[in-house]
Amino acid sequence: MKYLHTMVRVRDLDESLDFYCNKLGLKEVGRKDVPAGRFTLVFLAAPGDEDAQVELTYNWDAEEYSGGRNFGHLAYLVEDIYDTCQRLMDAGVTINRPPRDGRMAFVRSPDNISIELLQRGEALPAKEPWASMGNTGEW
Repeated sequence: MKYLHTMVRVRDLDESLDFYCNKLGLKEVGRKDVPAGRFTLVFLAAPGDEDAQVELTYNWDAEEYSGGRNFGHLAYLVEDIYDTCQRLMDAGVTINRPPRDGRMAFVRSPDNISIELLQRGEALPAKEPWASMGNTGEW
């Protein structure tokens, strides 16, 4: 058995691609438009890890999705949790659970999907402003 991908339904493909690619740093590795089914599939992966993919499913007919939290979360290892969170904050992303422990943080996509960011290797030493930053919303 081999892990292939996780599918996430999105309501606005451009907004989601901006978040996942431009802000989070994933790369588009495949795309398929299915006119008969009226949907588009976009496959994303972290650079250098194309085997673990996220499939964004965009249904052409407007739908409202709720309950992103019951999905669980996507998780990605990052080289520097503080740099990653700062880059995301600078891009306008809310850090819902800051990396107070130097190890773990959570953010949410435009479709309210929870994304866990984990420090590669050992936790980094505690650092401000992260160490004293509180949670924002749900994560």
